[in-house]
Amino acid sequence: MHVLYGSRGSGSAAIEVALQCCGLPFRVVRASTWEPDSAIAELEKINPLKQIPTLVLPDGTVISESAAILIHLGISHPGSGLLSPNASQRASQLRGLVYIAANCYSAVSVSDFPERWCADPDKQTNARVRTAARAQLHRNWEIFAELFIPAPWLSGTTPGALDYLAAVVSRWSGAREHLQSTHSAFLQTLHAIEAHPQAAPVFARHWAAPAA
Repeated sequence: MHVLYGSRGSGSAAIEVALQCCGLPFRVVRASTWEPDSAIAELEKINPLKQIPTLVLPDGTVISESAAILIHLGISHPGSGLLSPNASQRASQLRGLVYIAANCYSAVSVSDFPERWCADPDKQTNARVRTAARAQLHRNWEIFAELFIPAPWLSGTTPGALDYLAAVVSRWSGAREHLQSTHSAFLQTLHAIEAHPQAAPVFARHWAAPAA
């Protein structure tokens, strides 16, 4: 059985959807740095960065980084629909997955923990770093929305790994509120992704109400 370290409202939601698409049995271990009563010490033993999601395969192999996990599952289970069998379409999907990881996920990290990114931080400095990180994050989502045009899904004719990761990461740091004013049609696609029968039960468990 696969073991997924994660927590409610985190990136582990995308991996849960993906595991279900693959038809793989898994159990979730609640762990996060913001939940001291969670299995964070257990997670640290296998991932010193204490990142969630972290996935442990049945043979004990540890995979972290959401994009890497989704790519692995898509390659290992080609019938899951996570990645396209068409080389050109799959290339675009891989670009999108790494784009989110490198440009959106990373900016969220700076916004959430500005004190990690400046020496001798004070409240005013933290606030300035957070404001700049959010502005960059929102710009990155604007660019994403213009690069990856739904047809009708981000992954093509059916939702896949790129859709699930975009729907999760766009929930953070005011991204959807910003997209409402700049790319409302793209925002509607995000709503449709999380309402899709494959994803809806997982999103309902992680978020009690839909994001803006």
